[in-house]
Amino acid sequence: MKFARALLLATLPLTLGLAACDKKDAATGEVASAEPIAKIAAPAGKSWAETFATTPDGGYLMGNPDAPIKVIEYGALSCSHCADFSEKGFAKLRDDYIASGRVSYELRLFLLNALDMPAVLLATCGAPEATIPLSEQFWGWQREMFTKMQANEAAMQQVNTLPPEKRFAGIAQVTGMSEFFASRGIAAAQGATCLADTAKATSLATRNEDWAKKYDITGTPTFFINGNKAGVATWEEFEPLLQKAGAR
Repeated sequence: MKFARALLLATLPLTLGLAACDKKDAATGEVASAEPIAKIAAPAGKSWAETFATTPDGGYLMGNPDAPIKVIEYGALSCSHCADFSEKGFAKLRDDYIASGRVSYELRLFLLNALDMPAVLLATCGAPEATIPLSEQFWGWQREMFTKMQANEAAMQQVNTLPPEKRFAGIAQVTGMSEFFASRGIAAAQGATCLADTAKATSLATRNEDWAKKYDITGTPTFFINGNKAGVATWEEFEPLLQKAGAR
């Protein structure tokens, strides 16, 4: 299968994620105000914060699938602003909101540049329920990736000389991604197989284009609450919108 779209992402400037991920809507979206919503108990012996599923639109869902407040994040693993949101807000989002059964969280991994394709291929290489936890851990580790890139500029330049089917693996190796995921359950051989999956890379790139056009995703993180674009990118701005929607 041809994978021109995927390969294009592999050749984009590696600094693009740092520049593009800070774009967001200028104005806050219209999130409907609602009365406080009571907590919804999880099934016996289960926790909503440990309930995972995949979605028809290619996302990964955490929480009550029937939650009255549905959050979607378009997030790029290379995006420093996504990492900042994760650091400052994800634990509270998970423990105070998702665990209550009132809020579900769907992560749609977006592709901004050459770093994102191998990162997504590895983050989705294991069981679906591992994707959100691995993504959150990756955002916590992200600064180390950039440090490795800066220390290995020549090696990064050489990656573009590799045959196309080896390029994603080359990026993963030089940036330390392969080692990062190997230490979290994605064995080296398993990771190598996922990085060489050009059919999946093509599918991811095509879906990325569809998301960008259909939902007007121009940067990350982009959040939706119950189908409405939130227009904010920080936890400090986002939490009040959850409360306005009834999570209080």
